[in-house]
Amino acid sequence: MRIYQAGPLFSEAERLWHRELRSQLVHAGYLVTWPYELCSSQEIKVWGETAPKKIMEICHKALDLCDVVVALLDGTQVDDGTAWEIGYAYARGKDVVGIRTDFRQAGDTRYSVVNAMIEGSCQAIVRDVDGLLHVLKGY
Repeated sequence: MRIYQAGPLFSEAERLWHRELRSQLVHAGYLVTWPYELCSSQEIKVWGETAPKKIMEICHKALDLCDVVVALLDGTQVDDGTAWEIGYAYARGKDVVGIRTDFRQAGDTRYSVVNAMIEGSCQAIVRDVDGLLHVLKGY
């Protein structure tokens, strides 16, 4: 199964977390596409003002090729790029599994985990990597 690993990747802490998750998913036998590895900082520099469009197109194509999206939902709000990836996957009929390790409540109601649109687009939201691996075994 091919997994598209979505989530913020702007800080070193976020990238380290994603690298570890990617490693665990690969070790469990999944093929993982992580957007951070789809284009280099040198390519982005060369693309100049066209970089945002090119990055979106590259991620768009990778999403089309995946079976499942695994999305990190931590933070007071879900990262905007991650939210776009979740919405696109949902619209294309792809399953989305959210992972929220953040203990803060970030939803629209006292029963929500995150924003209702994000939560409603996820087949499951888990709290840790073990929970994620358990859900993925069902696919």
